[in-house]
Amino acid sequence: MTADLPEPVRPGDVRASHAERDAVVERLQEAAAEGRLDLHELDARLEQALIAKTHADLASLTADLPPVVPVDPGRPLVLKGGLNGVSRIGRWQVPARIIAYGGLGGAKLDFIRTDCRLSAVEVEVHGQMAGVTVVIPDGWAAETGGVDPGLGGLKDLTTSDRLSGTPLIRLSGTGGPAGVVVRHPNRWERRKLRRNPPQ
Repeated sequence: MTADLPEPVRPGDVRASHAERDAVVERLQEAAAEGRLDLHELDARLEQALIAKTHADLASLTADLPPVVPVDPGRPLVLKGGLNGVSRIGRWQVPARIIAYGGLGGAKLDFIRTDCRLSAVEVEVHGQMAGVTVVIPDGWAAETGGVDPGLGGLKDLTTSDRLSGTPLIRLSGTGGPAGVVVRHPNRWERRKLRRNPPQ
């Protein structure tokens, strides 16, 4: 007598974990920041992500978004603002070297939610027509002596109170016509952090 074997579970029917739901929430928030989702779409999808039961439920929420390309820490991350701008926000893998071009739409590097174990990160900035903004957490420090302010200037709004074990963001490059800003989180970003603190 042969025992009945359970039917195999399809990959999409595997139960989703809290971490997998959180990852989709972050991807949706990044997509909204990139202009791919409006606020109404973001709210609707976030609500569905929080109650998703399976991998298929989660996959449907990001199926129309481009995949996130993992960063090779051995190569520089290159961001080009182009016409529509570019941003790197949320949780992302920080390489040792980053090159950011403001282009016509601007570029934003947001390190607030990153878990960076490097002692220093080299960030080459080119403000061009729309500028580059670099946001670092409280306790991180920036070294800006390598930036030529250009016409747009350089605004370093960070403090020198670097905590032990945090990376130094070492900037070089040029401000160009629009300039470069390096700062800590603003009031709106701090409010978001209080509502949704990093895990």
